[in-house]
Amino acid sequence: MRVAVIGGGINGVMSAWELAKTGHQVTLFERQKLMGATSSASTKLLHGGLRYLEQGSLLLVRESLRERSWWLQQAPALCHPLQILLPHYQGRGRPRWMLAIGLFLYRLLAGSANIAPHKWLNPQQALQMSPHLKPEGLLGAYAFWDGQMDDYKLGLWAADQARAAGVTCKEHASVNTISQDGDLVTSAGILHFDAIVNVAGPWARQLLDASGIPSKHQLDLVRGSHLLVNRPCPAAILAEVPASKRIAFILPYQGKTLVGTTEERQSLTDPINCSDQEKHYLVRFHDSLMTNPLRPDEISSTFAGIRPLLYSNDDPRQASREYAIEQQGKVITVFGGKWTTARSLGQKVAKVVAKLA
Repeated sequence: MRVAVIGGGINGVMSAWELAKTGHQVTLFERQKLMGATSSASTKLLHGGLRYLEQGSLLLVRESLRERSWWLQQAPALCHPLQILLPHYQGRGRPRWMLAIGLFLYRLLAGSANIAPHKWLNPQQALQMSPHLKPEGLLGAYAFWDGQMDDYKLGLWAADQARAAGVTCKEHASVNTISQDGDLVTSAGILHFDAIVNVAGPWARQLLDASGIPSKHQLDLVRGSHLLVNRPCPAAILAEVPASKRIAFILPYQGKTLVGTTEERQSLTDPINCSDQEKHYLVRFHDSLMTNPLRPDEISSTFAGIRPLLYSNDDPRQASREYAIEQQGKVITVFGGKWTTARSLGQKVAKVVAKLA
């Protein structure tokens, strides 16, 4: 079958690769450059989503943990295991028993794909790993493992694998509209395909609306912003933001410190940038944990990306990290999707396309 894939982020690239591996003739259309938007503005983690356990997303966490293992095995030059501290303070954050249960489930769901057992550290051991962690009220920390990546380079590696499998990648190729009959309209004219896979991420619903194709799914577009700081980070940290149930990260990344992330609603018509308010928010989060406050001159850059989450209610923090695949005629649309689960999502897309043959 001749299949068009719209979207050159990681979910589009992996869908195209999986479709090509099953024998289809695949053309991928990206309106800018491959991996040029959301997929290269992540928190740089290949992770199962420890906090998703609170939402009851056990299947998503299990899928993510298995896929994390696949990425680490396939591209070890571009991603690696990362030990993360989860500090526990007196009178602050979730109770220790809750953290212990969450980490036990995390390990259980990973099964044979578990990187290494988590462990409890006393305050002295925690401070040995992260010397600038505030010692006041520190009861200890859990240390557990996830993965870290160079999202941009890893995405380009995946695109190279897709090309090697036969995928034709067209960059700077905007798609204006699509039809349920398989027509795809670009500035160069109308092309016909046996199937069209709409994996445009935050722009997936916008393309359906422009094409007059109804959908039962809505997207919650949430901006995640990050800081890159010119200082080394001795240990990765996951912690609650003060006076909030949200969690954020302080991570080592390419010799610098990465601080993120936020959750702010974003319109597709507005610039996708880290706002001053988000910058101050992330600085306050860092300084609430560390004895060496961030100086403005240390912040070398900021970056932000949009997460296309399935809409659930008025609080973006409660939006599901699950994804959905919807079919209308010859059009298959992906709503949502995580970086880590891009391959397994692509496999499911390929199964839906196979039913059209």
